Amino acid sequence: MVKSAKHAAQLALLLLSGCHRGLPPAEFHADGKPTKLSDWHMVEARDGRLELNAGVVPYNLNTPLFTDYVHKLRTVWMPKGVSAKYDAKNTFDFPVGTVVTKTFYYPRAADGKFSDVARTLDYSGDFVGQDLNLASVHLVETRLLVRRKDGWTPFVYVWNKEQTEATLVRTGDVQALTLVGAQDQREDFNYVVPDEGQCVNCHEADMIGRSILPIGPKARNMNREYDYGSGRENQLEHLVAMGYLMDMPKLADVPKAADWRDPSATLDARARAWLDVNCAMCHNPNGEASVTGFSLGADVPEDHHLGICKSPEAAGPATGGRLFDIVPGKPDDSIIMNRIGSTRPGTMMPEIGRSTVDREGEALIRAWILSLKGNCDIVH
Repeated sequence: MVKSAKHAAQLALLLLSGCHRGLPPAEFHADGKPTKLSDWHMVEARDGRLELNAGVVPYNLNTPLFTDYVHKLRTVWMPKGVSAKYDAKNTFDFPVGTVVTKTFYYPRAADGKFSDVARTLDYSGDFVGQDLNLASVHLVETRLLVRRKDGWTPFVYVWNKEQTEATLVRTGDVQALTLVGAQDQREDFNYVVPDEGQCVNCHEADMIGRSILPIGPKARNMNREYDYGSGRENQLEHLVAMGYLMDMPKLADVPKAADWRDPSATLDARARAWLDVNCAMCHNPNGEASVTGFSLGADVPEDHHLGICKSPEAAGPATGGRLFDIVPGKPDDSIIMNRIGSTRPGTMMPEIGRSTVDREGEALIRAWILSLKGNCDIVH
């Protein structure tokens, strides 16, 4: 239900935004593998702008997954007449025809060199309303998750150097880039675009069926405001107004994850949100790492289930000689710090999705472990 005249005007602007630019209607492909991102007409590069089509709704997460300091533009689109069903804990139940996109891009470094990209955590002003200025960013890839009749199907499209089109890749891609910090600190790294099989590693909903799900679109992650260009609005209420979400309770009853960078939130809430988004896609009872008995979801109690004073299921170089996953008050004795602080294959966690270390996230988890009380005299 549209709540006010202002809300109705905002909604009309969003629905018409793609049409007035002459974009063809957004298109759901029920089968096949379209070779160009523009075949979907969801996000397109036109006249130096990255534009969203009519009904393609941008959104952010309270705490996003770290991927080599890349910025991400997330969107969702659904055909007319269908809605996602609200879920208080899990990914929303999206209908057949839903297309979720995530475009990965960097602000360009001041020197203008194509391979030099800015290392920054501030993405709040990148995308307001409906388009992104391509003169100031470096587009890398756009990933799609498409809800077809038989489940979700992933697609990965890599942008050309001209920044005009993205082409489907089946076997991934590697791009040599340089992160440039505010004080001109430079870090060379290889940005790795995943292949189709690697998408399953993170998005797998259960190990037996090998079905996959989006990770971000959950109530706790999306319960926040977004600037749609004509004013800020709660994202979930906006989706309800669009007809994209049904059965949502009062906003006061919707869970909300902390923003890991928000100093007004508690250290525990920030750390748990970071672990939930960066680790729990595998470290959950149905995930790739279920055999470890080490879960990092938002609702896991702070005991050995969360890795506190828990011995690893398998010893090896990834432990760094440490005995427990998490040792209260002792981050340097905790296996988790060895893994999130590494880029070595076989040691680093997550296993894929990054070639650099999230230094700010690493510092957050270090501070959180230092705040934990207890000792590990008893082995669980």
